[in-house]
Amino acid sequence: MGDRTRSLNLTDATTALDMALDALGTVNINPAYRVCGTSAALLQGVPLPAGDIDILLASREDVDTFAAALSSFPCLDPASWLPEFSQYFTRFEVNGAHVELSTVERQVDSDAWECVGSGPWQHYVLITCGSHQVPVVRLELRLVTELRRDRADRYDPLLDHMSTHGFDAALLQRSMNARHIPAHRQRLVQSRLARQPGARASER
Repeated sequence: MGDRTRSLNLTDATTALDMALDALGTVNINPAYRVCGTSAALLQGVPLPAGDIDILLASREDVDTFAAALSSFPCLDPASWLPEFSQYFTRFEVNGAHVELSTVERQVDSDAWECVGSGPWQHYVLITCGSHQVPVVRLELRLVTELRRDRADRYDPLLDHMSTHGFDAALLQRSMNARHIPAHRQRLVQSRLARQPGARASER
């Protein structure tokens, strides 16, 4: 939901996250969170332009707690309920980067969605950002979001990265099935990822 005109690079993203998490640490409350969206791919080394940093939280109370910790930074959008997106949402500017905090309050019977249900809480990796270990949603779930949106400029770099660095084939297939990715696009994914023996067992 960001309206930035400049894309974030990896240094922008890691610096902003480090500063935001430093601020969160001062309140001595540690709500569970996950970094989602394009910034999650950027943090894992995929060369994609990220317009903002999307942080998913489990409850509105957690959003409010994190927002209070960021009160020294400019608040661009005060916390509010967005019914069209089923989100409780707020946005801050941290070191020039837009940091978006939200819930996604929808129920799904699957662990294979990027920002809904148990998926982001079960399937993630830890990435070092300054002094913090940041939980970032796995690329398999990010890829399927972009497949669902049919954004080749986003899913092509993800496929290139995963074919080289490995991926969880079972999670990816489960996610494509859960998100009803069309058969022809699933075949494209299988073809691209079959070029190298990248499939591996799940780490989580």
